[in-house]
Amino acid sequence: MLDVYNRVPNTQDGTFTFICDPTQQDLMDRIVDAIKDVYDPEIPIDVLTLGLIYSVEIENSSVRVLMTLTSPMCPVAGELPVWVEDAVKTVDGITECDAEVIFDPPFTPAMMSEEAQLITGYY
Repeated sequence: MLDVYNRVPNTQDGTFTFICDPTQQDLMDRIVDAIKDVYDPEIPIDVLTLGLIYSVEIENSSVRVLMTLTSPMCPVAGELPVWVEDAVKTVDGITECDAEVIFDPPFTPAMMSEEAQLITGYY
């Protein structure tokens, strides 16, 4: 069964969360923690806090991540999705991960958490 979880803002603290089936919550928490270990090398902020992760799809032991980049000209455009895939595959129970880069909707600073906006000067 395919479960798709979209990122939603947590208005209380300006962070993001994924609302998911309660039976998947532990797995989702571990996937999110793994993704938070991936940082944009030009900005000292993880890709989730930066707002680059749009959704996480879980089907059995496979995960598909839809993500974007801060710019189509990002110097690590080829590497960043691989870093996300590698991080997710470290999660116990996950054997496959595909991180797909999409540009619709395009990235804007409004997608960042409040913390990221403060760090980058957009807030």
